[in-house]
Amino acid sequence: MALDKPYLDVPGTTIFDAEQSRKGYWLNQFCMSLMKAENRTRFKADERAYLDEWAMTDEQKQAVLARDLNGCIRTGGNIYFLAKIGATDGKSFQQMAGSMTGMTEDEYRAMMVAGGRSVQGNRFVGEDGDAQAHRQPQGKAGKA
Repeated sequence: MALDKPYLDVPGTTIFDAEQSRKGYWLNQFCMSLMKAENRTRFKADERAYLDEWAMTDEQKQAVLARDLNGCIRTGGNIYFLAKIGATDGKSFQQMAGSMTGMTEDEYRAMMVAGGRSVQGNRFVGEDGDAQAHRQPQGKAGKA
């Protein structure tokens, strides 16, 4: 029986739970391999060949090759492991986060310095009258 996951209502957010962990196991193991200099060198020399050594799905491999971090997260990647890809590419975490939001590094920095993204429309699906109504978690009354 599937667990109730009321947190799935948060727009644009993938929660790294046990299901995501299982789905992304090999993707995250690949990322951790990049902690060793010799593995980073091998990966940069022939990215596809190195990825093919891992039992990842083709969708995961394509997301890594495209540096589609949102795609990596959707397929089970954990941002703390994915940071190893960015480090291998010489990117800061801030540059990576900016790319995930469609912003430049400077735009992302300015947003964060100004207090981060607005909570309006980002609390749960249905909050601002969008088409899908919010599911209340059991035992909760009203909006959180």
